[in-house]
Amino acid sequence: MSTTGPTNGPTNGPTTAGARAYTVWAVGLIAYAVAVFHRSSLGVAAVEAQERFSAGASAVSLFLVLQLAVYAALQIPVGVALDRFGSRRMILAGAVTMAAGQLVLALATDVPTAVLARVLIGAGDAMTFISVLRLVAFWFAGSRVPLVTQLTGILGQVGSIAAAYPLVALLHLTSWRTTFLGAAATGVLVAVLVLVALRDAPAGTVVEAPAGMAALRRRLGDTWREPGTRIGLYTHLVTQFSGTVFALLWGYPFLVLGEGRSPGTAAGLLTLLVLVGMGVGPLLGRLCGRWPLRRSVLVFTILGATAAVWTVVLLWPGPAPLPLLVVLVIVLGTNGPGSMIGFDYARTWNPAERQGSASGVVNVGGFVASLLTILAVGAVLDVMTPGASTDYGLDAFRAAFSVQYVFWAIGLVGVLRHRRQLRERLARDGVVLAPLHVAVGARLRGGSAYR
Repeated sequence: MSTTGPTNGPTNGPTTAGARAYTVWAVGLIAYAVAVFHRSSLGVAAVEAQERFSAGASAVSLFLVLQLAVYAALQIPVGVALDRFGSRRMILAGAVTMAAGQLVLALATDVPTAVLARVLIGAGDAMTFISVLRLVAFWFAGSRVPLVTQLTGILGQVGSIAAAYPLVALLHLTSWRTTFLGAAATGVLVAVLVLVALRDAPAGTVVEAPAGMAALRRRLGDTWREPGTRIGLYTHLVTQFSGTVFALLWGYPFLVLGEGRSPGTAAGLLTLLVLVGMGVGPLLGRLCGRWPLRRSVLVFTILGATAAVWTVVLLWPGPAPLPLLVVLVIVLGTNGPGSMIGFDYARTWNPAERQGSASGVVNVGGFVASLLTILAVGAVLDVMTPGASTDYGLDAFRAAFSVQYVFWAIGLVGVLRHRRQLRERLARDGVVLAPLHVAVGARLRGGSAYR
């Protein structure tokens, strides 16, 4: 089944969101926040992990790379399974898988077992976020979905705060085994909550179920051929990776070793990045809901600002002044919320029965780009730094972060190409892009709402 324009989403979907919708969303949000907690738990215990497993920093970095690789690799298979089995089963499976991973990590005493644990956590994590997004698409009216989607991404980061403070405190007060057994128990509690309180869709919602593997393959093919899915993938790619790479791994070393800032200043700048994302997300959600045909303007603005400020920082003679670094992290704070626009594209242009696979395809973009950039930055730093030293200089960081331009170019070309295809389709359908409020109003009155 293929579509020729934006779809209504779930058949007989809600026009307003009631208390039940917010209850279901809250349960999904808790599951996602706990997934973020599991995802972040080893990073905040990196020093203790090196001591427990008698491993160097490179081995601990391998845990992160493999976890991200598993997460990215499973997005499309999980998306296909999501369309077949629904959000409730997938979120439940994710919670149980991550709990198992934390249990294995609690008992692990060697690197291979710890790697297995993080693979399990990456696999369970992969099942969670896009499953929650599918819940949002089914339980909320189309005009509200972009805002609720942004809030999901923002509020889910509470899990990283839980990892940074309560988990670290428990680790220092007790032991490695007790701490991660507690983390495993948290996953079990989420599984119970999902079983009791979460439902896939409002009563009466009709979703066509695939008959078998042949139908699943055909549906996935339709999802991939849809330009609305591909523009979502490239949007996610081009807006997400720079902020993710900076916040997840290389930002702190760049600020401390490259720019010569104190650890306290570096930590403050990374905190500012998170706070900016929390503030920008709802604004982008409202803008996407109000002007759906102008979402690409937001994408180009975020991309242009990110590339421009990085160019100034990398070309600055000597260490960049603190105000410029503040501008850099403020702009990078828009990257995460900007990447959520990719999911809105996929939701808009795919019917209800393809929501899961479409979100899975989109989610691959940013995480693959982030993973490749993390590896490329590390490789360039090693080439630019003699011997086995990790005392990277500013010139080495400048060369390393220049690899971002390759991925910005790839993402920009992809967005422009599929944007043109979608505009040609809209023109064939008789949709006039300006004045915008007239065009959107006509589509809504015609029954093909921008959900």
